[in-house]
Amino acid sequence: MRATVLLMSCAVISLFHTADVAANAPSSEAFSALNSATSELDRVHAVVVAHDGEIIHEYHQGGPGVASPTNIKSLSKTVLAAITGAAIEAGIIESAEQPMVELFGTNLPNGTAPQVGNITVAHLLAQQAGLERTSGGNYSAWVASSNWVNDALTRPFVDEPGGQMLYSTGTSHLLSAALTHASGETTYALAQRLLGEPLNINIPPWLRDPQGIYFGGNDMQLSPRALIEVGELYRNDGLVFDDSGKSQRVLPEGWVAESWQPRGSSRWTGDGYGYGWFITQLAGEAVYYGRGFGGQALYVIPEREMTVVITSDPNPPSPGGQFQQELNRLVAGLLSSNDE
Repeated sequence: MRATVLLMSCAVISLFHTADVAANAPSSEAFSALNSATSELDRVHAVVVAHDGEIIHEYHQGGPGVASPTNIKSLSKTVLAAITGAAIEAGIIESAEQPMVELFGTNLPNGTAPQVGNITVAHLLAQQAGLERTSGGNYSAWVASSNWVNDALTRPFVDEPGGQMLYSTGTSHLLSAALTHASGETTYALAQRLLGEPLNINIPPWLRDPQGIYFGGNDMQLSPRALIEVGELYRNDGLVFDDSGKSQRVLPEGWVAESWQPRGSSRWTGDGYGYGWFITQLAGEAVYYGRGFGGQALYVIPEREMTVVITSDPNPPSPGGQFQQELNRLVAGLLSSNDE
């Protein structure tokens, strides 16, 4: 059954924020238009919108509810980037410029090329390792291998580390392995301790490789409401606030700006790519988003003080890149409605 829930009206928001800020929130008419447009996309499960830190709209039309974990597919790369930033803030990693091999220590496989020593944490975050991709046509063979890390690390170099963006889940998995070896904790334990606890969100365990490394960059399970908190963490420059307004720094100072700096671009959309985030413009606004197979998306629109989450049926067949453009149009329509 299709159901629309407006958690707060603009009148209620005004009790918590100034009139000027509340006036910038989308109107009930804008949300009605959003619901109508979403209903035309049967694959979409839920849309959640937050403004100035408060969830003000939820629409659910199938699949897991807005508070239930759902497979976010490659949107996991955006969450993994947040975990990595939190690991830097916690002193587990020195900086994004630290070489990956320092984090692996003695756990590097035999037969790696000399260029492996030039791969940094930043290169893993920005999909610039230079190694042959494990995604696309190579994906099935990679996940069928007996050792995902060794398979990814011993692939041939098709570019220098720091070169073009080569979207590859194997690259993200190397980041998960690096976090595990550097910390002595699983990526799941780090996710819970460094991200889940300060954001007060639940991050359930997810798939692991044959060696027990949690899948880096795919198959994490988060609810739409939990994803809102991840987006808000970035919108608030890496800070979380308690009920009294006291802040806690979760991501390093300057991490968000660094993450949202384009370091490469998608060969399919032309959008820039930073540390786990795509960079684009919608309705004339700068928008930063993460995306996953089948229509999982997290958008942060800083100038509008908005965070938007969309989840969809993650099961094959994929609707392809055109479906992501449909999701972009939903967000652009909401932003345009707010201009009227």
